[in-house]
Amino acid sequence: MLLGIMLVGQYKMTQSIADSNIHLQRTGDLARELTAAEKERDELRQQLEKIQKGDASASLVKDINLLKQRAGLTDVSGPGVIITINDSKIPVKDNENPNLYLIHDEDLLRVLNELRAGGAEAIAVNDQRLTGTSEVRCAGPTVMVNGKVFGPPFVIKAIGDPKTLSAALTMRGGVVESLKYWGIELKIQEVNQMVVPAFNGTFKEEHLQAVKQGGDKK
Repeated sequence: MLLGIMLVGQYKMTQSIADSNIHLQRTGDLARELTAAEKERDELRQQLEKIQKGDASASLVKDINLLKQRAGLTDVSGPGVIITINDSKIPVKDNENPNLYLIHDEDLLRVLNELRAGGAEAIAVNDQRLTGTSEVRCAGPTVMVNGKVFGPPFVIKAIGDPKTLSAALTMRGGVVESLKYWGIELKIQEVNQMVVPAFNGTFKEEHLQAVKQGGDKK
């Protein structure tokens, strides 16, 4: 009888220990699974942060490139028009001013103004890219563009819709009609693809200051 009680007690104790071992094993397995899951979560989080940073950098680079294009600091390509302008070949009559038959800065400026009004997105005169600070002005018998001196013929490249740009120049009573009255030679060529070079000069900012939001100077 006593032996039976002892055997039963030993069996229960053994079973209890076995159950405890199983419980501990399951707890250890769950802990390892949790650790692995947390590690995977952290790795995924790091990958997501890298992707987000990469997207932000790509977006920033895209914005910078767009601003550089608009500022004229990169070569750009697209459809548009190529305009070649040359002095008149008509013989000057007696008592006439010969300057009326020559290309002047004001003539080029009128052409450029019509191109801008027609939606030109990039313009170059004799491969000098025009920016917000570019000058087009007479320098004796020549014309200065971006500090460089040129004589005729003048070749103007403008990127935009070719038909619209051409129409802006050739409208009735427009700049082309006015120039041709004096025999000024002007040829407009519509093209599907061309390159307008980048501005290769320097910017002077001696007095320019940035303004913070709210109106304070930086």
